[in-house]
Amino acid sequence: DNWAFLYAQRLALKQELPLHVCFCVVPKFLEATIRHYRFMLKGLQEVAEECAELNISFHLLLGCAKDVLPTFVVEHGVGGLVTDFSPLRLPRQWVEDVRERLPEDVPFAQVDAHNIVPCWVASPKQEYSARTIRGKIHAQLPEFLTEFPPVVRHPYSPSCPAEPIAWEACYSSLQVDHTVKEVEWATPGTAAGLAVLKSFIAERLKSFSTHRNDPNKAALSNLSPWLHFGQVSTQRAILEVQKHRRTYKDSVDAFVEEAVVRRELAENFCYYNENYDSVQGAYDWAQTTLKLHAKDKRPYLYSLQELEQGTTHDPLWNAAQLQMVREGKMHGFLRMYWAKKILEWTHSPEEALQFAIYLNDRYELDGRDPNGYVGKRCLWSICGIHDQGWAERAIFGKIRYMNYAGCKRKFDVDQFERRYAPTH
Repeated sequence: DNWAFLYAQRLALKQELPLHVCFCVVPKFLEATIRHYRFMLKGLQEVAEECAELNISFHLLLGCAKDVLPTFVVEHGVGGLVTDFSPLRLPRQWVEDVRERLPEDVPFAQVDAHNIVPCWVASPKQEYSARTIRGKIHAQLPEFLTEFPPVVRHPYSPSCPAEPIAWEACYSSLQVDHTVKEVEWATPGTAAGLAVLKSFIAERLKSFSTHRNDPNKAALSNLSPWLHFGQVSTQRAILEVQKHRRTYKDSVDAFVEEAVVRRELAENFCYYNENYDSVQGAYDWAQTTLKLHAKDKRPYLYSLQELEQGTTHDPLWNAAQLQMVREGKMHGFLRMYWAKKILEWTHSPEEALQFAIYLNDRYELDGRDPNGYVGKRCLWSICGIHDQGWAERAIFGKIRYMNYAGCKRKFDVDQFERRYAPTH
């Protein structure tokens, strides 16, 4: 279920050439820990096995793409290169670096297999909010939201077989933190991700529209780790969920809004705004209001360590933080509350954003993602991106405010706090 892969195979078939798949493993990436790398690499083991069955060579290259890929292209006499897309700064830099180092006669194509409507097709500019991009995406879904053609067993074999993959050498090449452990509930890989999708449709989809904002109810898809690592395609998820529109119209519509419109809005922001992870990326009204209230007295001030350990005065916030640390996934509704409180309890909006991104990227399986920087987490919560100005108040200015009492009106806060109580 990957349009870049399908395009590459189509080119290879047309030219009657073998097809190679390369994955470059960088020794470290942003705040990713062994939790993230193991999830990714175990998923790649499944890809390697599938490729072998399809007579496609799979190569795990250790190092930055610019250092290992051009050499591979030359040594294997590769006739063309196809890559996937991410709107984030680092992966975009990788693409540029490879492009500069490729032999001149090797064409290089990029396919947005990340989004259903390709990012640069959905809109030519940064969109202001969901309201301004929704119509553009829905107008183009009939063209792009189609069933995937199959990857076929490749008829052309490479002249020399791929090196056996040294998975252990790969793990020892990593320069990442090993203290953030893997999570038990999420099994990496496509097979496991598709099983989660199946269970969502069978058990949770019916209550998605009514209960998705209640952290005590099992109503979410929980697919974000597999979507983030490309182990399940968002397009596949939408195609499967849409089959149930007649039975669960409201839930299907709400899921499409979250997984397509809101998700692609976040990709749009990161693609067209280079400050997608800083206060400078915020709209003028938000920067002004935050600056105006930057010196307001904070009711509490916490260090990064106190936040990370979940030792604030607020038991709900602590429970949300501990859920993220233990499970690698915080409930979507609480991600908003969590980030807004960081704004309230740190020295400045800049520090708040820095702490929120660090914690999100370090613990969330779906961290280091456009949806994490922009969606209902960091920039939306702290800088009002894709939101509107609200009544002015201390610290927040016109940024939307959330508080403990508001959460109590929405769901049984005590129940959630008990579930994620500190263990010490």
